[in-house]
Amino acid sequence: MNKKYGAIFLCLCLISVNVLWAERFQFIYTAGDKYRFLSTVQEDVYINRVLSHQAEILNRISVTVSAVTNGVGRHEAVFQTSERSVGVGSGRTFQWSQEYNSVFDRDKFGAYTIGPSYYMPVVRNVPIFPDRDLQIGESWTAPGEEVHDFSTSFGIKEPYRIPFNATYTYLGKKNYNGTEYPAISISYRIFDEPKRVLGTIWPTRIMGASDQVMYWNQKLGQPAAYTEQFRIIMELSNGSTVEYRGSAKAETIEAKPMNREAVAQEIAADINAQGIKDTTVRVVPEGVTISLENIQFQADSALLLPSEKAKLDKIAEILKRYPDRDILVGGHTALAGTAEGRQKLSEERAAAVADYLIGQGARTSTRVVVRGYGAERPLADNSTEAGRQKNRRVEITLLEN
Repeated sequence: MNKKYGAIFLCLCLISVNVLWAERFQFIYTAGDKYRFLSTVQEDVYINRVLSHQAEILNRISVTVSAVTNGVGRHEAVFQTSERSVGVGSGRTFQWSQEYNSVFDRDKFGAYTIGPSYYMPVVRNVPIFPDRDLQIGESWTAPGEEVHDFSTSFGIKEPYRIPFNATYTYLGKKNYNGTEYPAISISYRIFDEPKRVLGTIWPTRIMGASDQVMYWNQKLGQPAAYTEQFRIIMELSNGSTVEYRGSAKAETIEAKPMNREAVAQEIAADINAQGIKDTTVRVVPEGVTISLENIQFQADSALLLPSEKAKLDKIAEILKRYPDRDILVGGHTALAGTAEGRQKLSEERAAAVADYLIGQGARTSTRVVVRGYGAERPLADNSTEAGRQKNRRVEITLLEN
């Protein structure tokens, strides 16, 4: 074979290989499907170019596809965010931060239809797929949008929108946690000088970048996971700058539906058999709750008494029997002192219980969220000592996920 025909033969082989590895990407929806996504964000926050703080943010997202019409899925989703500080002296637990509900439609190519009042999802119309087979190395672009809740930080009451154009490249098969997936790189850059919006302060210039790799589950027609590096800088109307930089990763988590009544009965039987006092079990909308009533701490503190640690050792062993369920640890106080003091104490006591359970191996820290309720959810009458004892409690909820 001479060099000329050899070159032609090589080209034909390359074309053949490229066609062989071509993939078509589309979302697949089935009414009744449920998905759960867990994302973690490591973030550094700079104010006027000086490091303000470091945080780890945990986002739990549960989605139900309630209906499918002509390939468009109606999604009903709950987005729950929690956060913990990073650094010396920081605890292991994530404190509950915010919860959002959202309803949106998404077509098979990834395009959203969503009402203007929803804050979540933050990133929309990503990914967007073209209606064709894609070969390794092939790129395309599509518009997207970030939507942020700046109501607390900037006093901007409406969801704040930042448009961008994303560039996609099909990378071929890549490994994620030991499994090969079709992978796509997603990159976008932001430079915007937006119009003024109503708020105490507002962004006058926004610059940023996001670089992601998404791993696609062809069987499910959904992302399996993604990793991201990001940076966003905002110049504000008061002359200051705020910068967020960090990394993120997310993955789909599968969990079977919980038979709540059966789980509650099993746990109640265990508690009774082990003689764990002042502890009850009940079914709640979120899952199954174990209520540790009259839990004992040192006076006006979050330091557990030794007797309570023995009780928590037994509770930790019970929790280990349900390893696919995340847990919410909620702190509650009696009606005493100030509302601010009750809230702080309930958060600290819930965190103390959660930290102990994590230390006993009941869950890893990313599987636990802590929330303080103060005296907002009493179980009994706060005018009696018996009632106050019942209300001073920590509740551990096995979540439906």
